[in-house]
Amino acid sequence: MANIRSQIKRNKTNERRRERNKAVRSALKTSEKKVRAAASEGDAEGAAERLREASRALDKAASAGVLHKRTAARHKSRLARSASS
Repeated sequence: MANIRSQIKRNKTNERRRERNKAVRSALKTSEKKVRAAASEGDAEGAAERLREASRALDKAASAGVLHKRTAARHKSRLARSASS
């Protein structure tokens, strides 16, 4: 455990961010799974709607710093390919 006050505060901040990042990543995985499920069922409209929601969530995660910008772009690209197939 840290003895320095600023590091104690920093540890609290890091823990809050870690919890937030974990929740966001989990939600992203769920939204990506919904896109793939709709695409595998052959529901083109449903897949397109889910893709729009997932893309928006990925962009938000990237802007918040949870994901890197290029990682989000790669996920969106792969989802779009799977939704169109």
